[in-house]
Amino acid sequence: MIDKLESLIIQFNDLSKKMSDPDIISDVKQYSSLAKEHKRLSPIVPDVNNYIKKFYHLQEDEEILKGNNKELKELVKDEVGPLKDELLLLEDRLKVFLLPKDPNDDKNIILEIRSGTGGTEASLFAENLFRMYLRFCENNKWQHEILSLNDNEGGGIKEVIVSIKGESIYADLKYESGVHRVQRIPDTESNGRIHTSAATVAVLPEAEDADIQIVDKDLKIDTYRASGAGGQHVNKTESAIRITHLPTGLVVTCQDESSQHKNKDKALKVLKSRLLDLEIEKLNSERSQERKKMVSTGDRSAKIRTYNYPQGRITDHRINLTLYKLEEVLNGNLIEIISKLKVEDQKIQLLENSE
Repeated sequence: MIDKLESLIIQFNDLSKKMSDPDIISDVKQYSSLAKEHKRLSPIVPDVNNYIKKFYHLQEDEEILKGNNKELKELVKDEVGPLKDELLLLEDRLKVFLLPKDPNDDKNIILEIRSGTGGTEASLFAENLFRMYLRFCENNKWQHEILSLNDNEGGGIKEVIVSIKGESIYADLKYESGVHRVQRIPDTESNGRIHTSAATVAVLPEAEDADIQIVDKDLKIDTYRASGAGGQHVNKTESAIRITHLPTGLVVTCQDESSQHKNKDKALKVLKSRLLDLEIEKLNSERSQERKKMVSTGDRSAKIRTYNYPQGRITDHRINLTLYKLEEVLNGNLIEIISKLKVEDQKIQLLENSE
């Protein structure tokens, strides 16, 4: 561990040096990348330096205890125990930081929400989830853009696709992918019976050109007239786009813009992110069964959470967490749930690394 920590300090000092280089400062992209990594390492550097200092102090004390100098032995013998305890505490914190970093954690995301089983009630719940995530974005000062929105005639939404930009978004929201279930009494229910319905959430890291290469011959692009609201121009011109990725069979449609070019750009953006997500899902499937079972980020069919309105209860089934804060969570306060999911994920990774 000491070798990793000393390498980390060398890396941090090297980053600081590069960030003062005029050539790098003038390169906005490169400087931004270095600054992001420098910011990530900065909070842990004092603990790392403290650990390295105490580690070598302990080594010196242990060498003295092996020697013949009784006076020095007497001086250091009471230091050894406390030093070992301090190192163990620091080690626990540093092990978490040294876990392999998900390369997608700093990416922006594509958020997809679809109504599932439950008819109109499912569509209304999908709208509730959409509002919850938008509130969470506002709380974090993240920017969002609706790429596609398909309303349900009876109320709510059938599907919405949103681009969200900000800092470390995927790191916070990647555990939201899966089936979200709601239990409540619909307004149309005269006998007061609780109905269960569901919506699916997919959180995709937004793919950059370097992540996914798409060849034109692999795409089938169709244009058609947009349906639904949008005015005469939208309905009379073939501005809507349907892109089929032939190797995978993935289909993406976009009709929200009046411009065919803009719809194509948005559809390609979603397609690239879905292709990147397929790669991530493939990697996740290679992980241990225990890890997949606990905090999976790839299985869209897994029921991950239940929102129970009559009891004001929300339950995350992956970590057996139950909170009686339903209204608070639906208003965008997801921090407590996300934090506990992260901690559980770290515990599993530490366990895997120790095997």
